[in-house]
Amino acid sequence: MDKNLTALKPALVWKHFAQIVRIPRPSHHEERIRRYILDFAAAHGLECREDGAHNVYVRKPASPGMENRKGVVLQAHLDMVPQKNNDKMFDFENDPIDAYVDGAWVTADGTTLGADNGIGVASILAVLEDDTLVHGPLEALFTATEETGMDGAFGLEPGLLQGEILLNLDSETEGELYVGCAGGLDANVAFDYAAERTPESGYKAVRLTVKGLKGGHSGIQIVCQRANANKLLFRFLRSVRTTCDVLLCAVDGGGLRNAIPREAEATLMVADADYDRFAAAAAVFERTVRAEFAGIEDSIAVAVAPCDAPQQMIAPETAGRLIDAVVAFPDGVRRMSVSMPGLVQTSSNLARVVSDGATVRMQCLLRSSVNSEKEELGDAIAAVVELAGGRTELTGSYDGWNPDMASPILAAMRSSYAALYGTEPAVTAIHAGLECGIIGGKYPGMDMISFGPTICYPHSPDEKVEIASVGKFYDFLVHTLANVPEKQSV
Repeated sequence: MDKNLTALKPALVWKHFAQIVRIPRPSHHEERIRRYILDFAAAHGLECREDGAHNVYVRKPASPGMENRKGVVLQAHLDMVPQKNNDKMFDFENDPIDAYVDGAWVTADGTTLGADNGIGVASILAVLEDDTLVHGPLEALFTATEETGMDGAFGLEPGLLQGEILLNLDSETEGELYVGCAGGLDANVAFDYAAERTPESGYKAVRLTVKGLKGGHSGIQIVCQRANANKLLFRFLRSVRTTCDVLLCAVDGGGLRNAIPREAEATLMVADADYDRFAAAAAVFERTVRAEFAGIEDSIAVAVAPCDAPQQMIAPETAGRLIDAVVAFPDGVRRMSVSMPGLVQTSSNLARVVSDGATVRMQCLLRSSVNSEKEELGDAIAAVVELAGGRTELTGSYDGWNPDMASPILAAMRSSYAALYGTEPAVTAIHAGLECGIIGGKYPGMDMISFGPTICYPHSPDEKVEIASVGKFYDFLVHTLANVPEKQSV
């Protein structure tokens, strides 16, 4: 296993990324990566500061002769999504990521890699360090806690940034320029229940597990029609309740709000007389969903295993209403874009379902490039939950970023890409919550583009970044900075 990332090219980018993967930085635990950047800036004599929202800001003057170019803000976020395989022992708040070279890719051993958005951060640091580059006035904005709510972007101070152009380095397909993104909305659902004691006899305690799913980024991979472990788990529970006496004691499904759930499990009590029928039904259900998701999810596993008997269970009436609500819960692609074929317009991701002994909580992230559709979907979820006796709080709403096809930096970047690679880059939008929409709201009129190297399976332990694409992306970034349009004379 080759772990020497510093031998890769471009050298400065991989040097910084090799350091970044060793710095624990899950969302809300970004103190050490902020210190790394502040220390770096101080060591290189660059103006730097941390704002009240824990964003880090660095300024670098124009190279000689480039003072008349438009100022550019290079932007990336500091945090990463902490996801791991169940059999991986790992503490994201303290352990370094175990990154290694795997052929044409860099990946990690059983965890997310953090190329989202660590490669963007590393590329900005490489630009700031390299005094041989040609560029106009530069600002670097490293935003805080993007993955769990875009806290840094929401807390960004108006008037801090001076540049006219923002280059967001948080996209994941080399050769594509993103000029728009979806807005988002969080649906936070709660079902309160009175815990009841489990029967002392006549039942077997089992753990029902749905696993083996691919998961992935709930914006980028939602179009792949991957299965949602939460939905499958509750679909099965509803399908067997007319033939088997099953008591729901606890549930723990999914993980982060912006990751498609790969695994979900429930602790159950199954009547002795129904146990064999229940286990057989689980095997049939596994075959059914494997057939449904053939070519998409070929490793779905639905497992039933004995476990220690729990002391308490969810009140059966509440459990029944909860099962109905999850089965009815809108999930996946809701509408495709007409104006941009192939782009998801509106979606939802039922990311989390977990019980704590008194409440079952559910988290769902809604995305849409049409604000009215996002709001309507939130209302639909609230209506389903209300009918089932739960409650919903809709929070964290943010608008999308509308494309500007007449953008001067878009024209300049298309020319740069063609000059470097002899072909036009694709110009598109993304069904994910880039920070551009929020930053653009605080800095109206800022000219914005998002781009990046090729990163596959972000937000999952299969995350990997293509080595060659990092080189192309960085060369493109450097060429773009050298060809930024001049400031308009007043």
